[in-house]
Amino acid sequence: MLSSKNRQQKQKQASNYKLFWRWHFYAGLIISPFLLILAITGSIYLFKPQIEQIIYQDYYEVTPEGDRIPPSQLMEKVKNEYPNAVITAYRPGEDATRSSEFHITMDDQSSTIFIDPYSGKSLGKLNNEDRIMDKIEEFHGELMAGTLGDRIVELAACWAIVLIVTGLYMWFPRNKLRISGVLVPRLTSKKRILRRDLHVVPAFWITAGMLFLILTGLPWSGFWGTNFQTVTTNLGNGYPPSVWVGNAPTSQIETKDIAEVPWAAETLDVPKSDIQGRVPVSIDDIVAIADREGVHSSYTLYLPQENTGVYTLSAFPPKAQDEITMHIDQYSGKVLADYRYDNYGSIGKVVAWGITLHKGTQFGFINQLISLFICIGIVFVALSGLYLWWKRKPDDGLGAPKAPPIYSMKLFFILIIGLGLTFPLVGLSIIFVYLIDRFVIRKISKLRNFFHA
Repeated sequence: MLSSKNRQQKQKQASNYKLFWRWHFYAGLIISPFLLILAITGSIYLFKPQIEQIIYQDYYEVTPEGDRIPPSQLMEKVKNEYPNAVITAYRPGEDATRSSEFHITMDDQSSTIFIDPYSGKSLGKLNNEDRIMDKIEEFHGELMAGTLGDRIVELAACWAIVLIVTGLYMWFPRNKLRISGVLVPRLTSKKRILRRDLHVVPAFWITAGMLFLILTGLPWSGFWGTNFQTVTTNLGNGYPPSVWVGNAPTSQIETKDIAEVPWAAETLDVPKSDIQGRVPVSIDDIVAIADREGVHSSYTLYLPQENTGVYTLSAFPPKAQDEITMHIDQYSGKVLADYRYDNYGSIGKVVAWGITLHKGTQFGFINQLISLFICIGIVFVALSGLYLWWKRKPDDGLGAPKAPPIYSMKLFFILIIGLGLTFPLVGLSIIFVYLIDRFVIRKISKLRNFFHA
């Protein structure tokens, strides 16, 4: 016979389990479609370098013959071919067999001109909106729905953390540590148990990787990422005085407004060029400065568009430690700001590594394979979870497990509050779901029966 104390403890454990199960159920049902989208588009985007090399081979590949033509002469060829275009950026190409690029805007469209740096021959023009991998990235990051899509993706990613935490609680063995059904599925068991194990066990094995991809993707998000970046800067992990040559500028323009730069440099203030009747230096001189300063060869050079504008060098290479953002006076060629990985604060370095690992570039092909394995695991776990629910749900309802209110379970209540404070969008959505569950679903008999509330 169980003592009264033991009976109460078991009842409490059972109530806790049902509560975690109910919220795991809600989280899974709501975000599984979005997890599938993120995992599938992410696994494709991992192989962007290889895919684009195949798709745009005729644009990318050149045969080295003699000396390279100076960038200024290449730019003149582009101006002659597209007299109505505004040239916004130049990319020399990361190796000897890679074409050079000029980014232009014309007729309210942004395009890339590929040119052979040895012969000066134009290899073609590509509308940037037609780039397949850019569309994949846009779908991955914002569902091709702008700000609304960004918020939905961020919400799904944060709710995935709720899914992970509640899932781990339910997975954790209560009685004794065992391997079957915990670390390996019970393949010879009944179908009901096998279906459960084929969802739970793989979910456990990909938990760390899934959580890593979520946390390293969040700095890109429009709401949480922007606020995280602001907090990081305010905590002193911003820009040390050493990145400025002279006094730091007082500017209303951030570097992300004029160039695509590494995450740590997005809010770096843009300095102004000192006009004083001077003649702008040649783009050849700026390229020579980049070579002299050891800028990674994959850099893009953004051209000044105003009299007080600056040249901005941005290297966003495969490895985090090669990142650099540099502003150069367009008249004197003086380096006004030089912000590199070594200048990053601790948070900036962690985020930089997280982003390159997330994109699968930090350790090359092995990095891509590991991330692909995690993405495939996410797809399998999401589909197996949906299948598990479909086989278990009653014919006349949704099948959500009955559970006590959040506030009655201290552990879960504290956990939910913590997640809500850390991820505000999740906090607001949890309040919304709870209010619907508490005051609508549980109060209306038809809904209560359908949701098994």
